[in-house]
Amino acid sequence: MTQELAFFPLKLVAFPQEDLHLHIFEPRYKQLIHDCLQSGQAFGICTYLDKLMPVGTEVSLVEISNEYDDGRMDIKTKGVQAFKILDFQNPLNDKLYAGGKVAYLPLLWEAPVEKQAVFEKLLEKLFEWMDQAVDLKRVPINSFTYAHKIGLKANQEYQLLELGTEEERLDFLTDHLQKVIPVLKEIEASKHKIKMNGHFKYLDPLNF
Repeated sequence: MTQELAFFPLKLVAFPQEDLHLHIFEPRYKQLIHDCLQSGQAFGICTYLDKLMPVGTEVSLVEISNEYDDGRMDIKTKGVQAFKILDFQNPLNDKLYAGGKVAYLPLLWEAPVEKQAVFEKLLEKLFEWMDQAVDLKRVPINSFTYAHKIGLKANQEYQLLELGTEEERLDFLTDHLQKVIPVLKEIEASKHKIKMNGHFKYLDPLNF
């Protein structure tokens, strides 16, 4: 299914189902938000890395939480679904902002239970090593829930967005966590050794 969508390019990756808070200050995006408020339309967060990337995420405007005297706004949005850009127009029709045609990408959420369990166990270990108190049992989680909090680089977050199935995304994140956690352990061990410097140590004699 194709549709025309207003675009908001940013140097970040937005994910479906993500709560994203934005500060709006440019005239073109002030106009965009007012148009969304009046019509109820959604808009697309397009990822800009070293260039404009072809896959982005449609977001809906939840609320304008604060509006300043000079027209700046703090807004809350919710990620809806991923899309591929088919056509980019800047500006869109008689607007100040860009837009174009998009094709929505399927996001399959089903995944093997055992892969979900392995992913959640690694996630728990990561947050333990980071000394972060996170209750993973409080709400159901998916591959996007903590994607911004586990040390992915921007290009890795974009790769995650491109993956079409939950199983592929869980495999991608599991592989990442299996690499990151040992590094954190080594850092913690190094910190402990540094703390020991300057103190008397009891050393076991080596028997030759």
